[in-house]
Amino acid sequence: MASLIRFSQILCLSFMLLRFRVQSASPSQSSPHSSPHLCRPEERSALLDFKSTTHLERFCFDDYATPRPIIQTWNESKDCCLWEGITCDKVKGHVIGLDLSGNCLKANLTANSSLFRLEKLQSLNLFVNYFHYPNISFGFDRWKSLTYLNLSSSGYMYGSLLFDEIFLLPKLVSLDLSGNDGLLPDNIKFQMLMHNLTELRFLILDFVNMSLVVPSSLLNLTSSLEHLSLSSCSLQGNFPNQVFQLPSLRLLDLSENSQLGGNLPESNQSSTLGYLCLSYTTFSGVLPHSIGNLKFLKELNLYQCQFYGSIPRSLANLTEITQLEFSSNHLRGQIPDIFGKMHKLTYLSLDANNFGGEIPASIFNLTNLTDLTLSSNKLIGPLPHNISGLSFLYQFQMDNNFITGRVPSWLFSLPSLYHLGLQNNKLTGPIDHVEMPNLILREVHLSNNEISSSIPISFFDLVNLASVDLSSNNLTGTITPDMLSKLVVLGDLDLSNNSLLSFNNNGTAINYSFPNLMVLKFSSCNIHKFPSFLRKAEKLQELDISKNKISGQIHKWEIEGMSLGALNLSYNFLTGIDLFAFGNLALVDLRSNLLQGSLPILSTGWDSMLQLLISGNNFIGEIPSSYCNFTSLEVLALANNRLGGKIPECLGNLSYLNILDLRMNKFHGRIPNSFVNNNFLLTLSLNGNQLEGILPRSLVNCSNLEILDVGNNNLNDTFPHWLGVLPSLKVLIVRSNRFHGAINNSMPAFYFPKLIIIDVAQNDFVGLLPSNFFKILKGMRDIALADKGILVYIGDRNSYYEDSVKVVMKGFEVELVRILEIFTTIDFSSNQFHGQIPDELGELNSLLLLNLSHNSLNGQIPSSLGKLAELESLDLSSNKLEGRIPEQLTKLTFLSVLNLSHNELVGHIPEGKQFNTFSNDSYIGNSGLCGFPLTKKCKEPRPPSPQFDEEDDSTAVFEWKFALAGYGCGLVLGLSLGYIAFTTGKPWWLVKKVEKYQQKLVGRCNRSHKHRKIQKHNQHS
Repeated sequence: MASLIRFSQILCLSFMLLRFRVQSASPSQSSPHSSPHLCRPEERSALLDFKSTTHLERFCFDDYATPRPIIQTWNESKDCCLWEGITCDKVKGHVIGLDLSGNCLKANLTANSSLFRLEKLQSLNLFVNYFHYPNISFGFDRWKSLTYLNLSSSGYMYGSLLFDEIFLLPKLVSLDLSGNDGLLPDNIKFQMLMHNLTELRFLILDFVNMSLVVPSSLLNLTSSLEHLSLSSCSLQGNFPNQVFQLPSLRLLDLSENSQLGGNLPESNQSSTLGYLCLSYTTFSGVLPHSIGNLKFLKELNLYQCQFYGSIPRSLANLTEITQLEFSSNHLRGQIPDIFGKMHKLTYLSLDANNFGGEIPASIFNLTNLTDLTLSSNKLIGPLPHNISGLSFLYQFQMDNNFITGRVPSWLFSLPSLYHLGLQNNKLTGPIDHVEMPNLILREVHLSNNEISSSIPISFFDLVNLASVDLSSNNLTGTITPDMLSKLVVLGDLDLSNNSLLSFNNNGTAINYSFPNLMVLKFSSCNIHKFPSFLRKAEKLQELDISKNKISGQIHKWEIEGMSLGALNLSYNFLTGIDLFAFGNLALVDLRSNLLQGSLPILSTGWDSMLQLLISGNNFIGEIPSSYCNFTSLEVLALANNRLGGKIPECLGNLSYLNILDLRMNKFHGRIPNSFVNNNFLLTLSLNGNQLEGILPRSLVNCSNLEILDVGNNNLNDTFPHWLGVLPSLKVLIVRSNRFHGAINNSMPAFYFPKLIIIDVAQNDFVGLLPSNFFKILKGMRDIALADKGILVYIGDRNSYYEDSVKVVMKGFEVELVRILEIFTTIDFSSNQFHGQIPDELGELNSLLLLNLSHNSLNGQIPSSLGKLAELESLDLSSNKLEGRIPEQLTKLTFLSVLNLSHNELVGHIPEGKQFNTFSNDSYIGNSGLCGFPLTKKCKEPRPPSPQFDEEDDSTAVFEWKFALAGYGCGLVLGLSLGYIAFTTGKPWWLVKKVEKYQQKLVGRCNRSHKHRKIQKHNQHS
């Protein structure tokens, strides 16, 4: 983003300079000595009359506006030909040039305006003013001699009437109407304009609405045209290739027309094109080899187009090029070594493509390069040990590649380098000793590599570093206060996720100074003691030393005087801390420590609290009523403590509250019924308490609610069908309560539009399974396969709190520490449902887990369940199901858990695919079943397998899953394992254990898949 902004500034500057040259060439530029005292009285009178109709519009001042409007200096004591902004004819004294650019004047420019009495006017520049143009005749047709007209950003213009009068100005050489988005020329008027203006050399229509103009109309452009700028003007369709071949064309800007496309044509040696900008368009195709013939080309900008293929080697011929922008296309292959003769190149950006191979050596020899961006490709190999160029390099950005090897010292010695970005690579280090430290370098980002060395002492000689990110490496050694104190400009330091890196707190009595440090992140390192020397960091706003080994109590003297805004000490072994010593904190994260006693009473001076996360401790007592005074509170997470009493009713009045997490405590009484209108509540988690009564009906006011988890309480209510009106509700868990009655089977079709997890298990629901309810669950249907390539979690909006939920898998209750947006679950188990399983369940083709066990369901297993192509777990155990197991279930190629035990099923157990992986436990308690894996053999011959519809059994879809998940291993269950923690102990320890189990499981799946392939091959042989 920084490189894009900088390039936009450079490009804008180039265009402004070009405009300046145009204006300099026009006769409108005033000079005190350009004319004798020959001002004509009638023209001076016209100018003074015009001045009297204008006034200053201060709101329009911007970077282009002059500090003082020159029109205010006009007076009768001086000849009007000597006024600023006025140019006169040297012989007859006529006013031929008027330049009021950047004056921020406001006036109505009607047809009878005195300005139109200047009939000999040749040049008019009203750039950046605030004129109001009428929707009737303007009067421009009186200026028959006008050659230069600049009305860019000059006020309000509407429709296409202005074009009717510009037709009558055949001598126009330069026309700039940019920044007037109210203009709307139609195709016919634009063609007439181009047909009449045969002398036109400069045409600028940026931000003019050209949506009614067909691009082929541009074929009428005059052959003398030098400058054509049509940026951000809503052109649509294919751009005519012939325009590229205009013999005099020097600049072509078609940028930011998202529906304009075409191909780059073959070019010839005679082309004069020097500036070509096609960014943010749909131009596509392969870059032609002949692009190397554009020997005058200085700037080529193809940012965010749709070009593919490789970079032609002929680009080596562009020896005049200064800016080369190919980012965000579909280019591939190795970057050719073509930069040896591009001695004038200052800007090179090739990021967000598919380039591979090593970086060409000639890039590192470019002596004038200021910006180098090769991010987000597939580049490999090490950086060179020595270079001879890049002495003017300002930004070096190669993140998100596969760069390996050392971090060479020359990176820190480039005399002009300001930003260094090598994050998300495969660098192993070490970071070389810095011999000649660059005193300009401000930003160093090396995070998410594999650097395994210590940070050299010389690194801290880069005294002007302001932002350093070395997180997620394998750094070792010790950071001492005196090292950090040398970086007097340092504002942001992130050393997190370096498990062998530690702080040395020795010498804390020394008065170290950290005058600009604002953010310090040292999470998941090897810290055993709170860094009390940070008391001198007066500007420190955010401190994250979570997931370390800090134990005991943090004393008041260690923290007193710190004016933090955000403090994260979660996942340590703290037994005590005085939060008052920190001052007015906005974020406190003390989760999973050993803190005990009553909750801290925070009242006076804490009204700006935004997030309070102290789950996973040993706090007792009630929630202080003072917490209701935190009117800006967004997150309150008190889960997994020993809190009791009633939940304060006033918490429902906190309209900005996003997260209320009170799980696994001892709260009793009713859930507050005080949720106000227009609140921002997203997550309400009350699982594992002793709450009673009914669900509060004021929850319908929570229109943003995504997660409602009230499981494992003593609530006594009917099914909350009224929650169906909540448009964003994704998770509804009411398991293990005393909900009762039948579930309404006639809900409107728009109810529960985004529900992906519903768990009503272990209640007292009765009646038939609600077939129509299953039919309306749109969130469990048709999740595109493409969407599954990007893992999106509920709650990713918050950088600290992570939404979690408990689900039952394979008979065990586990906690998903993060919830995938594609984790779809229905659990209606352990109730009193009866009747048949509805066919409508088979329409939920994105369902992953289905549990209907421990009910009184009868009839046959519907064959429609075979259409649940994503299903990974199916539990129908402990019912009264009868008949055969449908052969269609063998189509469930993701099914990894199956439990049909304790029913009345009969006949052959289906064979093939996933069914060959299930054990006896899946079928016990069905005396009529036979066949593999049971020891009971079948007497009657196996019935023929049904012929499946090819459309339902897509080979392409199966192969995609086959490659991604491994045959026989559930995709989403596998992805979720890394975020599963069993319900005992500290989740963050168990996550690591389960991650190891996940790796073994994936390996086992892959080995199983390989074995089955060999087996299948041998059978065919």
